[in-house]
Amino acid sequence: MKKLSFFAVLFAVPSALFLLSSCGKNALNNLSNEESRIYITNRDSTANFKSYKTFSIVDSVAVIQNNQMAGMELTSGDAQLLQLITAQMAQRGYVLVNKDQNPDLGINVTYIANTYTNVVQYPYDWWNTPGYFDPGYWGYGGYGYYFPPTFGIYQTNENYMTVDLIDLKNASQDQKLNAVWNATLKGEQVLNPGNYPSEVKAIFDQSPYLQSGK
Repeated sequence: MKKLSFFAVLFAVPSALFLLSSCGKNALNNLSNEESRIYITNRDSTANFKSYKTFSIVDSVAVIQNNQMAGMELTSGDAQLLQLITAQMAQRGYVLVNKDQNPDLGINVTYIANTYTNVVQYPYDWWNTPGYFDPGYWGYGGYGYYFPPTFGIYQTNENYMTVDLIDLKNASQDQKLNAVWNATLKGEQVLNPGNYPSEVKAIFDQSPYLQSGK
């Protein structure tokens, strides 16, 4: 897969919030679910998007859990998502065809869910911070503090979605397919079907170069 060049990151956060952050504490703590979502788009800077005429889209959504393929699914929400992406492509002048009709572009959609296990050691060694009362305060000059280390384990979950645009028209001789565009959608309730219309619109609005030249 060809490495994509970074293009844009869109935060669904009003710019005023950034100004407020300099005036008050923890301004980001009051973000709504919509304001917390982040849309990242990348493109191959060498790709001529006007040279593509047709596209095909997968008939289901891939699910990856902890970096392993967990299967394919097609819920009503998944079907809605695929239809929204198809509609956006059609608005840009691309024509939907079946995958056996040699489409110029292929679209993959993936849900990704990863769980990470993290280890933390505590207590932290904050008592050796300059200015903290050293053992000499208690009459034990030359001594140092010591506390047997203990460890804690906690888990964090990451759920997000990716949409990939694959160049099928210019497949290389070594059978490698190059991605020419990618969108990553992260944030609170990003996989809630009720949010799909605004999310899909956001990633395409962020990519005005996606236009067919037909």
